[in-house]
Amino acid sequence: MLQEHNFIIKEETGRLDKVLTELLPKITRSHIQQWIKEGNVLINGEQLKPNYKVQAGDAISVIEPELVSLEVLAENIPIEIVYQDEDVVVVNKAQGMVVHPSAGHQTGTLVHALMYHINDLSGINGTIRPGIVHRIDKDTSGLLMVAKNDVAHEKLAAQLKDKTSVREYIALVHGVIPHEKGTIDAPLGRSKIDRKKQDIIDGGREAVTHFTVLERFKDFTLVSLKLETGRTHQIRVHMKYIGYPLAGDPIYGPRKTLEGKGQFLHAQVLGFKHPTTDEFLTFEAPLPQLFEDTLTKLRDE
Repeated sequence: MLQEHNFIIKEETGRLDKVLTELLPKITRSHIQQWIKEGNVLINGEQLKPNYKVQAGDAISVIEPELVSLEVLAENIPIEIVYQDEDVVVVNKAQGMVVHPSAGHQTGTLVHALMYHINDLSGINGTIRPGIVHRIDKDTSGLLMVAKNDVAHEKLAAQLKDKTSVREYIALVHGVIPHEKGTIDAPLGRSKIDRKKQDIIDGGREAVTHFTVLERFKDFTLVSLKLETGRTHQIRVHMKYIGYPLAGDPIYGPRKTLEGKGQFLHAQVLGFKHPTTDEFLTFEAPLPQLFEDTLTKLRDE
């Protein structure tokens, strides 16, 4: 269960992260900084940066995420391994599979499967997320890169941060997009109305999505999307923001419009520089059968 802390600042001044470390002495400064970046800290209702100078009279609200302590055991769950060597694994994740354990998903995740099928995984993200360099949502299918050691992990994560890796998605969205291409540059943060959702937030984290129309149907459009950044729910929120929410999206889109198991979103292309050889590797995963069948039906309408 999420825990909320509320403070009215009387005399404390200084950097936001430093002030909160003093107010919450059992929480490390790195954890505080991560909560601020994730939108779990609001100052007078606004999402600000860790170096914000706290003023007397400021009202600070802190949502403390539930800390999960789990013993993650290997599980013999089938997964599609697209590529593997001594440093890297590329997996084509099925729709419906959670990437790593959390409070609501303590078994059956990709991490549990990786621990069964892969001998070595990086330990940078601890016991809950071994090897996990980046995530995709439970109901998003497609390609993920996994690190088998810490050196590889750091190099792959640096590519994500420097925007040198390639991530391309295919999505089916509501509505008929009239133009061929577009770029959505809108900052994301945790919704002030529903803390489980992301939203377009002034002062939020930079988020940039490029899209290209691939095919138009009567009431839907098939698009290709390239990410410059990889924020939580980025594609789903950005496409809703411009008026073309993802088909099947249970959170950001109209409900029960097409038969499916969640949003029609597939991580189709993944490219990155190999952490040891420096060779640029590119992988492509075909659309899941349900996605293909849905497109066939739409073409026949």
